[in-house]
This record gives sequence, C-alpha cells and structure tokens, in this order.
Amino acid sequence: MLLKLALVGASVLVSSLAARRFGHAVGGTIAGLPMIAGTIMGFVLLQETPAQASAIAVATLSCLPATVAHVICFAWCATRWRWGAALAAANAVFLSLGAALLALRLPPAAACAAALLSTALGALALPRLPLSAAAVTIPRVELACRVVAAMAMGWLVMRTAGVAPASVSGLLLAVPITGNVLPSFTLPRYGAAATAALLAGFLRGLLGFASFFVALRAGLGWASPAAAYGLAWLTALLAALALRRDRGAAAAGAASSRLDPRQ
Repeated sequence: MLLKLALVGASVLVSSLAARRFGHAVGGTIAGLPMIAGTIMGFVLLQETPAQASAIAVATLSCLPATVAHVICFAWCATRWRWGAALAAANAVFLSLGAALLALRLPPAAACAAALLSTALGALALPRLPLSAAAVTIPRVELACRVVAAMAMGWLVMRTAGVAPASVSGLLLAVPITGNVLPSFTLPRYGAAATAALLAGFLRGLLGFASFFVALRAGLGWASPAAAYGLAWLTALLAALALRRDRGAAAAGAASSRLDPRQ
C-alpha cells in the first residue's frame, strides 16, 4: 500500500513540476496520462485473473466519458465559482454520469469507442480563456499539499479497486485524482484561465489514458498479462508523443502566421 501511495504522490509531483517548468497545459497533459490508474492496474493484474482485469478495464473505459464531463464541468464552474463549489459540482457530474454509463452495460467495443471519442472531442466544449504559456511559480509548501491530497484520494481508491465488483472498481479507477487535486490548487492561486489551460492539457493526456486501457483490454485477449501491460504502456506513451508533436506543429503554424505579412 505504501508503494502504491508513493507512486500516486510521485505522479502529482511530476505533473506539478512540469507545470512549474513548462506551464499549466503541459502539467495537465502529464496528469491526464494513466500514471496512477495504470500503476494500480498493474497491481490488479498481479492479484486478479485476466478476465477480471479485462472487465475492470472495460468498466473504466465505460466511465471515461464521465471523467471528460467532470473536466468540462470543473472548467466552466471555475469561471464563476470558487474551487470548492467547482470541485463538488464536477464530482457530482462524474458520479451521476458514471453510474448511468455503467447501468447501460455498453459492449466492450462501444465502451472503447465512447472513451476514445469523448477524450478526443472533449476539448471543444471547454471555455476559451486567453493565457500565454509560461513557467509557473509553485511554492514548495503547495507542492507538499498537492502530494498529500492526492495520496489521500489514492488511498480511498486503492481500498476498493480490485476488491469491489468490476463495475465499481472501474468507476473508482476512472476517478480523476489529479483532475481533482491540481485544478483545486490552480484555481484559487492562478485563476480561471490557468485552470482552463490545465484542464485542456488534462484532456489531451486522457487520450493516452483511454489508449492504455483499450490496448490492455485487447492485449489480455491474446497475450500474457505482463505482455498486455507492457503493450498498454507503449500505446499510452505513443499517444502522448503524438499529442506533443501535434501541439508543437500547431504552435509553429501559429507563429508562422504571425510572422508572415501576407496572412
């Protein structure tokens, strides 16, 4: 348990340090990757059968549109409310929509498609607030508070994930731990624009999250758990690299447009 909690804390720390060095959007993208849920899933694979692990992966994918809705809700609430109200509203949306999605019992193929589509299109529903990309000043005491808060949430998830029924475990693994912790600290200190940028990056990272569980579920059908787990991480990393390349190309195109007097 201590090792798992340490990994949760490390993921939040890495995301926060990335935000401090490269800006809120980059920190959000790293936070959206399956660093926490993927690690927890590795322990689940050690303790459960491949069939049970596959069922948890499908349940997690079924709930991922609810995670996207959580992000969108938090971003819009951040433009009007304080962090506590935004956090409560976003989690109410997540839990209600997640429970409804689980009740639908989507076929695995539909769950995979819904997860990938929602993460790819979710950014279109976010508020557009101007914010220049820049390094962020995050005091050490705030970094420590972020890590402690994430570890507390991670402890609650780990107490039931892999022990509860597959549907409940999937819902818990889809809980956006970093998606709750990071914007709750970002909004009061840096404002709504920074929070929206963070959550936009988080949605980009969620595409890697979805890719991880889609690849894991597919891999468990024909490969050993270890091979399927490795394939899942490789897929998530490739998705993250593709997102970084696309974002870099878009930034370069925008810069070229500003410099070209004919445009």
